Formats: sequence, structure tokens, C-alpha cells
Amino acid sequence: MWRFDKRILAQFDFFSIILIIPLVITSNWLIGEVVPALAQKQSAYVGVALLAFLFVFLLPIRRMSWLIPIIYWGNIILLLAVEFFGHSRLGAQRWIDIPFINATIQPSEFVKPALILMLAYLINKTPPPKDGYGLKEFLKISAYILLPFFLIAKEPDLGTALVLLLIGYGVLFFVGVYWKIWATIFASILLFSPIAYKFLLHDYQKVRIQDFLSEKPSYHVQQSIIAIGSGGLTGQAKEDATQTQMRFLPIATSDFIFAFLVERTGFLGALAIILIYVVLILHLLSLAVFNTDYYIKVVTVAISFMIFIYMGVNISMTIGYAPVVGVPLPMFSYGGSSFLNFLVLFAIMQNLITFRYKDMYDGRGTKSFL
Repeated sequence: MWRFDKRILAQFDFFSIILIIPLVITSNWLIGEVVPALAQKQSAYVGVALLAFLFVFLLPIRRMSWLIPIIYWGNIILLLAVEFFGHSRLGAQRWIDIPFINATIQPSEFVKPALILMLAYLINKTPPPKDGYGLKEFLKISAYILLPFFLIAKEPDLGTALVLLLIGYGVLFFVGVYWKIWATIFASILLFSPIAYKFLLHDYQKVRIQDFLSEKPSYHVQQSIIAIGSGGLTGQAKEDATQTQMRFLPIATSDFIFAFLVERTGFLGALAIILIYVVLILHLLSLAVFNTDYYIKVVTVAISFMIFIYMGVNISMTIGYAPVVGVPLPMFSYGGSSFLNFLVLFAIMQNLITFRYKDMYDGRGTKSFL
């Protein structure tokens, strides 16, 4: 039997939700200006994500922690299934066909929350000593990070794989690893980067890097820079935003939505959105710093790193400071999978924060919301 306790409101982190709302509203407004039908679909994605948020938030996650390894290894099996039964598009094998309903799933999207939860589970089970993890524990946790990294990179989907890698090792850096291990890793990266570029990267990945390093940016980036420059201080009216309205700016609702934002709202609008992201990241980091619970610490710092990486890469590529990759602007670019992922992660975080006390379950085993 479920019974609601108003004291839940004292623990729930409303601030992060308040920061997300203007991102969703602004995104839907911009998408609706270009393709109204996409705005309706995005609203449907938001609705589904909210239902998923409520479902995950109400789960007794700590009591179900034994399920976390099963979820992680289930996702690894799905990634392996892509290798043998995957559906190919544009030279990449990343999807699995779902029979009878004419739909596909992309397992690499589900790995992100699964990996973050697995890291929280492992670190909570074996917290780092005062000087940080030694080599044995570091290698053990690294195996859980590197396994999905290699499986996703092989699809190939190097962008998603690198995001997983950065989040995983960002979490380890935050919770603590012996400094000599990091020094060895950084030296190895510097030494083997040229070899990796020559022998491990695909031709199209090399082309993206070469385009980025060349003096003349690609067509996509050129149009993006023009859109950003035309926005000025306060932006253009809808009918004057020619880069978007006349379809010069490619993928204006997803990969290059930041350029569209600047064209319509100018420097001030872009600054406002960036400040929202910065405040959200700092807020999440503060939750991680001031919490001794490793579940909360790992999940909050992982979400903050994920938002920082996505935001940094997406904005940098629209202004020509990073290679063009399919990294969305968090909770802003059009698309259901990315938004759903973030909402599920926030639901996990809210659950861990709200129900973090042992007396969240009464003596009869029924759930009491605190």
C-alpha cells in the first residue's frame, strides 16, 4: 500500500527542475518556428519522459540495488547483439530491430544510465581510501567503463563512446584515485595518440578532424557562424532570421539549434541559456561535494559532467572550435532518446536524495514518502 507523506517536499530538489523548465520551453518554441510538427512530437517526447521520470522516481532504488549489475550486464548483452543482429544506417551498425512493431532501439543510449548506476553501486560497495583508489580497484572499475566503450566505438559511434569514457573517468577523478595512476594515463595518452589516429580512426572520423583543423570551416559550420553573427545583441525577428527560415542552416532543430537560438535571441538570449546550464552544473556539483552518500555523489557528479560535455562540445562545434559530431545540446536539441536519458538520470538523482534516510520504509514494509 502506498501512502503519500508531505514531508517529501522538504527533501525533493526543486531547484534543478526549475532550471530545466526554461530549457524545455525555449527549445519547443524554437523547434515550432521551423517545423511545427516536430514541436508536437517533441512535446510528446517530453510527456513520455515525464511519465518515465515519475515511474523511476517512485522505485525503491536502494532496496533494488541488487538489480543494478543485472541492468548493466543486460545492456552489455544488447550491445553484443548489435554486433550480430544490428540494423545498419549510413554505414553505422547501432540499432536493433524490434519485431512486429516496425521500430528500432539504440542500445548505446541505454548504457549511459546503466553505467552511471553501476559506478555508484561499485563505489558505494567499496569506497575509496583516503589517498584514493589503488591500481587493483582502479583496474576493476575501469573494466566496467572500457567494456561498453569498446563495444560502442566498434559500431562505430565514437562520440557516444568518448562521452561514456569521460563520464566514467570523470567520476573516478572526483571520488579519488592515486595520483601516480593519473600521471601514467596522461603520459600514455600523449604517447599513443598519434598511433591511435593513424590506425584506429575511421576515414570519416579523420576527415572531421582535418576539416576542424583546416583554415576554412565546413559548410555546416560556415552557415552556423553566419547565423550566430547575424543575431547581434538581441536577435532577429522571425521573418528576418533568414539562415533558419530559408534553410541555409542545416539541422537547425538538433545539432545546430544553438546557432538558431543566437540568430533569434542574440547574445543576450544565448548568455541566458548558457548561465542556466552553468548554474545547473554548479548546483549538481555542490550536491556531490556536500554529500557523503556515494550513490548521490556519483550520480550527481556524473549528470553534471554529462551536461558539461554535451553543452561544451555542441556549442564549440557550432562556432568552429570542435569537430562536427552528433552531440545534442542537453534537454534542448530535438529528439526523444537524449531527453529521456537525462530525465531518467534526474529521476534517479531525485529518488536517491528524497528517500536517502533509512526510515523511508515503515515496519510493515510499505513505502512511506519522506
